[in-house]
Amino acid sequence: MKVPFVSFLPMERELNKELRDAFDRVFTRSWYIEGAEDEAFEKAFAEYCTTNYCVGVGNGLDALMLALKALNVGEGDEVIVPSNTYIATALAVTYVGASLVFVEPDIRTFNIDPAKIEAAITDKTKAIMPVHLYGQACDMDPIMEIAKKYNLYVIEDCAQAHGATYKGKKVGSFGDASGFSFYPGKNLGALGDAGATVTNNKELAEKVRALGNYGSDYKYHHIHQGNNSRLDEMQAAFLAAKLPHLERMNVERRRIAQKYLDGIKNPEVILPFVPEDIVPVWHIFGIRCKRRAELEKFLNDKGIVTNKHYPIPMHLQDCYKDLGYKEGDFPIAEVISATELSIPMYYGMTDEEIQYVIDAINEFR
Repeated sequence: MKVPFVSFLPMERELNKELRDAFDRVFTRSWYIEGAEDEAFEKAFAEYCTTNYCVGVGNGLDALMLALKALNVGEGDEVIVPSNTYIATALAVTYVGASLVFVEPDIRTFNIDPAKIEAAITDKTKAIMPVHLYGQACDMDPIMEIAKKYNLYVIEDCAQAHGATYKGKKVGSFGDASGFSFYPGKNLGALGDAGATVTNNKELAEKVRALGNYGSDYKYHHIHQGNNSRLDEMQAAFLAAKLPHLERMNVERRRIAQKYLDGIKNPEVILPFVPEDIVPVWHIFGIRCKRRAELEKFLNDKGIVTNKHYPIPMHLQDCYKDLGYKEGDFPIAEVISATELSIPMYYGMTDEEIQYVIDAINEFR
């Protein structure tokens, strides 16, 4: 049996008419930037996130970067980020001229460890950027308490966590602002690059919108040195067509994840840990194994496609050599990078495919 790491086909077959109708609607209207589709999706997604405002932007990286920029985070400031995340989190900080301060994750959840944050705070710290990695919410209560104590901004990186909840509250609704990616592979994915910044602060939303539109509040009038990062009408229409189906598709991901959690019994494999009061959306199902390379080959030889998130930790990436970090500086992130293996997880997996993956992992010796 061949089991892909991800497939969009089951979802696209189901939503074929809605997606084609969305395309036809935009094409017929012949209006492609800052129009009715964008406005409608922003309203719907803000409501979904239980926030007051949503601003569509070009991609998830820009969603974070523009939020930081709108909060006047820049040169001379420090931003706390997890040592274990995708590079976009760090790049957003770099692009506004601020300095990165890495904090190690909880080895069980892969998310930033709140108990380690306070020790990293200096008089230059301006913000904390927790990442709800793999679709599992961070432990937000202590993070928000620390931010309040030190008067710090919180910008949530929700790129992988559309619809995840913490104590019944959706991610993206805790911080001063939050960034979402709608890259095609996300739980809510566009048919190209797209993103959004959500917030409860009207002034902040207006500034993010202006910054993403060349710094302009109205045509040819520029109040900021901005960027070109706007959610186009076609992607907004596709996203609006998919959004009503997101909850049931997340439910299906949870069903698949539960089958994995119940069925994988190999003692060499460490399964994901889900704390109480957290409902994940399982963008990624990441296991850990000390013999990762052997397990990866074993599964691939059986036709099961896997991935690694992320094989090189941020502090050891070539693009951050100037920070002067070396191997051993962030050992928990390094252990995760060396042992994590992502197995197939997508809406539309059949029970036969799920069981085939479970049986293969249990067979590994």
